[in-house]
Amino acid sequence: MGIKDKKEGIKTFTIFALPGLFVFAAVVIIPFLYGLYLTFTDWDGISTNTSIVGAANYIEVFKDAEFWKSLLLTLKYVVFSVTLVNVVAFFLAFILTSKLKGVSFFRTGFFTPNLIGGVILGFIWQFVFSRVLVNLGHEAGIEFLSRSFLADPNKAFWAMVIVSVWQTSGYMMLIYIAGFSGISTDVLEAASIDGATGFQKLKSITVPLMVPSFVICIFLTLSRCFMVYDLNLSLTGGEPYGTTIMAAMHVYNKAFTSRQYGVGQAEALILFLMVAIISGIQIYVGKRKEVEA
Repeated sequence: MGIKDKKEGIKTFTIFALPGLFVFAAVVIIPFLYGLYLTFTDWDGISTNTSIVGAANYIEVFKDAEFWKSLLLTLKYVVFSVTLVNVVAFFLAFILTSKLKGVSFFRTGFFTPNLIGGVILGFIWQFVFSRVLVNLGHEAGIEFLSRSFLADPNKAFWAMVIVSVWQTSGYMMLIYIAGFSGISTDVLEAASIDGATGFQKLKSITVPLMVPSFVICIFLTLSRCFMVYDLNLSLTGGEPYGTTIMAAMHVYNKAFTSRQYGVGQAEALILFLMVAIISGIQIYVGKRKEVEA
């Protein structure tokens, strides 16, 4: 490669790649490194004076029982939400890729909830759980609905799961529809000729060929559910009695309400590492299954 070609390469990189790298560094890399530095300080989020405290914040994190309680609740929420979102989205996609009239209308209808912001969505469903369903329960004599889900510690958790599934399934459905569209009809027709039933084709052909879609959808739902905050804030606010405080809300309260920014940042880093490890394992296992498929 000549000097002229090298100059052209540098010029092209500068024009097209450098602005993106600069923005990525300014928005992601530098804040991350600064946040990592803050985990070793006693900064309260306001004061201009900061002292280095070493690993004291991390020791405090392991002593914080409320953080681990919120993390366990988040794990429970992730397991149920990720499972239900992907099951519902998969079968919606399966139905809407069949010969059904009005497919475009249904696709739009199922996707629309994803366009509503988490805060607005939380307030809408707060009204539904506290007013609509309660009035319906009283009028119809249904004891189960006569009291707001959000006033019961157990039901409030499931209210968050219901709303998350309702909001996210439509988005994941589109990814699964793209996966279904990529499956060759020749393979399915050959299986039909060999006498395979609809369930056998779904189990032995469709599902293995849909592994790339499963990997993407599970990764997206995992990251969304672990970091849920806006819905948690507007739907339950962590209530009743602080029983629905997820990890992200606890970290926010620790950093900005309790003004223990160093401890809160350390908890955020631990949460980030946990999400990164779980997501990495999920992608690794999924890619291996994809190769086998």
